[in-house]
Amino acid sequence: MGIVNVTPDSFSDGGRYLDADRAVEHARSLVDEGAGILDIGGESTRPGAAPVDAEEELARVLPVIERLGGECDTPISIDTSKASVARAALAAGATSVNDVTGLTGDAEMLSVVADSDCRVCVMHMQGTPRTMQANPTYDDVVEDVKRYLAERRDALADVGVAAERLWLDPGIGFGKSFEHNLELLRRIDEFHALGFALHLAAQGVRVLSVHDVRPLAEALSGFVAAGGIR
Repeated sequence: MGIVNVTPDSFSDGGRYLDADRAVEHARSLVDEGAGILDIGGESTRPGAAPVDAEEELARVLPVIERLGGECDTPISIDTSKASVARAALAAGATSVNDVTGLTGDAEMLSVVADSDCRVCVMHMQGTPRTMQANPTYDDVVEDVKRYLAERRDALADVGVAAERLWLDPGIGFGKSFEHNLELLRRIDEFHALGFALHLAAQGVRVLSVHDVRPLAEALSGFVAAGGIR
């Protein structure tokens, strides 16, 4: 999953792709480098980031999604926690919704995804981007995050979102200390207990969301060649 931040303030590349032409060009480059999904976002979720209203977010992402949808076959994900943005992005050609609030930030988001056949990425975040790194605290970060994701999985099932449409993201770096992040990575296999899609357990993590696609694609290619992934 190649990330395209159409924002002025994202932590990795803020401002580099705020212009729609540059964002589309960057997205094309990510596909050429091996991205199998393009994740388009118009609101920064870096620590301390201020919120953006829906009108501004739509003005940033819709021109990019419309152009990419018309010229490439690569699936497009909209990274948003706003139902109105998700709805418009899906109508413009996006096929996935990636919500850092786990679909809890907007009461209408559940109905948006339920009324669509889109894929849904549910992420765990403690707090909000503005507050999440102030003092993240857990009894057991893996068990706490797993419990939250199970609750969101069940909430989506209740509105008719089938398991094969759902991705679960433990939210590395979102409301976690360095130690929490390491613990999540060390025990990542425990999330397979959440239980849907046998190939998840067979292959491990399915989607890697990154800013720099080429180095990861090359590393994964070598890992596959060596028999690390089947």
